[in-house]
Amino acid sequence: QVQLVESGGGSVQAGDSLRLSCAASGLTFSTYAMGWSRQGPGKEREFVAAITGSGLLTLYSDSVKGRLTISRDNAKNTVYLQMNSLKPEDTAVYYCGADKTSRLVRSLSGYDYWGQGTQVTVSS
Repeated sequence: QVQLVESGGGSVQAGDSLRLSCAASGLTFSTYAMGWSRQGPGKEREFVAAITGSGLLTLYSDSVKGRLTISRDNAKNTVYLQMNSLKPEDTAVYYCGADKTSRLVRSLSGYDYWGQGTQVTVSS
């Protein structure tokens, strides 16, 4: 079965960087678009970033554009989220998702699979 396992979360100070990883198994990774979403305390889950199966095209939410970068390594079946200049409002559980259509998808309901999430806490 498909498994998505996130890692790399932690507690950092504002301005620090983190790199999240999501290891995928049970699917033909390069044919899936991958995305990240997040859910902060008391907030609805929101789209963060997405990348096509080839890795050539990306899409970001306005709130993270310029600070967070999504990338993938199809040889390792892994997608990454590089997070720079972190802010307290980036505090959330971050989830990795897979979309079998391989298109860039902003809607969370468009993803076929989601991981269990990894916690990121940014203190001021």
